[in-house]
Amino acid sequence: MSVKTVEEVSAQVPPEDFQALEDKVYRTIELYKAAKEARATAERDVKRLKEPPTKDALTKPVSAKDVPAANAVSGSNSNSVRVEIFDQVYNLRGSDADYILKLAEYVDAKMRAVSEQTATVDSVRLAVLAALNIADEYHLLKRGVETPSPDVRRRAIKLASALDEVLQDTRRTG
Repeated sequence: MSVKTVEEVSAQVPPEDFQALEDKVYRTIELYKAAKEARATAERDVKRLKEPPTKDALTKPVSAKDVPAANAVSGSNSNSVRVEIFDQVYNLRGSDADYILKLAEYVDAKMRAVSEQTATVDSVRLAVLAALNIADEYHLLKRGVETPSPDVRRRAIKLASALDEVLQDTRRTG
């Protein structure tokens, strides 16, 4: 991974979110290594299963530990989430209901704060003023992230090196 790419990533990720990104990268590396080990184990098992069974293997009782457990896989379901923003009910769709609720609570709080500071009762006008406040917060945060701290840059380079090490290992063994 080039230094330019590291600088681009570290410039795009807010420092408070960088820790989460860093954790995800290291977790991904761990999962990759575990998957690689599982693949090697599976290949050994396949090879062993292709060999003709011995007489002892045919008479040996099977225990529960010899039978692999099934993994439950749940698909993501985009369900409707009912939220209330400034006394109006909305049914929103998304894959993460908790996140949608969190966003709705945030917008509701912004609209109520604007309502307390202004004399207007027009909900459309309040929504526009709340949107402007949220856009202002966004742009202030964005401006603060455009120049990453030296610590974020150092950690990004360390992550890039860790990923390169795993990917080079894959190329050698793949």
